[in-house]
Amino acid sequence: MKAILDVYYEKESSHASCIVFKDWQDITPFDFARLTLPAALDYHPGRFYERELPYLIAVLNEFIYRFNTIIIDGYVHLKRDVGKGLGTYLFESLPYPVSIIGVAKNPLKIADSFIAITRGASKRPLFISAIGCPVEDAANYILSMHGRYRIPTLLKVADKLARGLYR
Repeated sequence: MKAILDVYYEKESSHASCIVFKDWQDITPFDFARLTLPAALDYHPGRFYERELPYLIAVLNEFIYRFNTIIIDGYVHLKRDVGKGLGTYLFESLPYPVSIIGVAKNPLKIADSFIAITRGASKRPLFISAIGCPVEDAANYILSMHGRYRIPTLLKVADKLARGLYR
């Protein structure tokens, strides 16, 4: 089983989503969950994990599955002088072996160990990073996902679910 996680922030609350799928080319989720939780901490550059990690763990705890791969919206690695990325913190927080793939939509100067890929006719890249599997494999998995556009279909579904736009 694979999972895609996303978090949507509002002033009074935050919403964490998890899309569960089996195969890289899946079009619809096998299962999904959305949690509404208290408002997030303020964002501090280089410390995004403090804001987002509790929500990712909470939504993962809604499932009995042991995922072999988890995709996050963000980076796995940051430059050494900055610290660890969100994906590394998630990887270290889970009690089972898993590959974490980061899919970031925007470049980040403090990010490290990523590959830029383009999907469909888009000229704007996605920035792929990974822990638990080679980053080249992670990039190929994201390239193989369903969808003709820059963002794979199930990543869009995870975003819509977090925003409360998917049922």
